[in-house]
Amino acid sequence: MNKHDATDEIPSHAPQDAYPETADIETSSDEYARRFGGPAGEWMLSVQEKLTLKLMAGIPATPVLDVGGGHGQLAIPLCGEGYPVTVLGSDESCRHRIRNIVESGSCIFVVGNVIDLPFEDRSFDVVMAFRMLTHCSQWPVLVRELCRVSNRSVIVDYPTGQSLNAVAPMLFGAKKKIETDTRVWRLFKHREVREEFGRQGFGLRRQQKQFFLPMVLHRMLKNRALSAGLEGICRYIGLTPIWGSPVISHFQRHDAT
Repeated sequence: MNKHDATDEIPSHAPQDAYPETADIETSSDEYARRFGGPAGEWMLSVQEKLTLKLMAGIPATPVLDVGGGHGQLAIPLCGEGYPVTVLGSDESCRHRIRNIVESGSCIFVVGNVIDLPFEDRSFDVVMAFRMLTHCSQWPVLVRELCRVSNRSVIVDYPTGQSLNAVAPMLFGAKKKIETDTRVWRLFKHREVREEFGRQGFGLRRQQKQFFLPMVLHRMLKNRALSAGLEGICRYIGLTPIWGSPVISHFQRHDAT
């Protein structure tokens, strides 16, 4: 049972300084959503959605926890596919962009600490966190909590330096001009993410890599057809499966039946 189920009283507001990790307050905002505005941004989100649903293929419509998912990039399509979704946000403001699915009863929204989740062990069959690891200074603690409340699967995304993102520091100036409120982010090595999940009793089951070219380049191009064409070529000739980023990884509990 969840500590907070649909009948519990959930705090109506949590101050931004109530918790130590609150990256999702920004990613749940309208300002952040504008980074994915226009045809090119919509295309990037469609790639993420398609690859995530591909990883979910074969998983029945069982309870899903989306940690930091107030941006709605996954909660909305997952509800559309019939999954019962709970979104945990660091602040009441994180409800804003998913209010329609919350008010319709398709989704439950809970305010809580992303690195001290207010749920019992193994409360959800699937737990996911997108846009979180890269901005979480205590990311190993976040991984531990995602694994603790998952009965079977954890799906996360992260940018890797084992890609063209290796030149990301040189592109940060351009990124800053395009995304005026962009923050410093962390690039991961695949091994360190696998090892951290391994410490929690989870192993990598499947993985999808989103783009070969840096996302900031696609935002600069502002051309859906051109971006899709370039990425299609990169995926076809095998560059994306090897060097793509961000990475969407599906980890599964070793003792899951």
